Amino acid sequence: MPNSRKTDPVRPAHAGGRPIDAFDRKILGVLASDADISYAELGQRVDLSAPAVHDRVKKLRASGCLRRTVALLDGPAVGKPLLAFVHIDSAGWGGTQELMSMAELPEVEEIHSVAGDTCMLLKVRCASSWALEGLLARLYAMPGVKGTRSYVVLSTYLERNMQAGITEFGEKE
Repeated sequence: MPNSRKTDPVRPAHAGGRPIDAFDRKILGVLASDADISYAELGQRVDLSAPAVHDRVKKLRASGCLRRTVALLDGPAVGKPLLAFVHIDSAGWGGTQELMSMAELPEVEEIHSVAGDTCMLLKVRCASSWALEGLLARLYAMPGVKGTRSYVVLSTYLERNMQAGITEFGEKE
């Protein structure tokens, strides 16, 4: 009998909802680059009225396509210039409650369960290499962590939110 236990406690899968059209994609594209924009200006950019845009944004929120509006902080400006990716090797499956407690560490920006030669992948930002070393020590102290591999970012050429557009190869036929 297959295991029916939910294995993604961090973020549930999208339920589907209504399909998004070209106007929705335009709206999401503009909001991804500037979430502070007014409905009037958003409407001008996507060739819809402000009330029509407001209605679509409400529906995008209700469907789960637009989850939240956040302020994007600049790492170096807030004292965390060191960006790194940390591979976590664990004993058993990585989604245990003990390992998921790493989400409470302020340096941890993202946690991913991955396929390959590691179990989990973390995106972290720290003040310095010493701060990264301290974070790694805290990670090693967590039950189930067997090892880590860290990759420190030297330069970032592109960093952005998920984009609403689809390339021709991403289209459904």
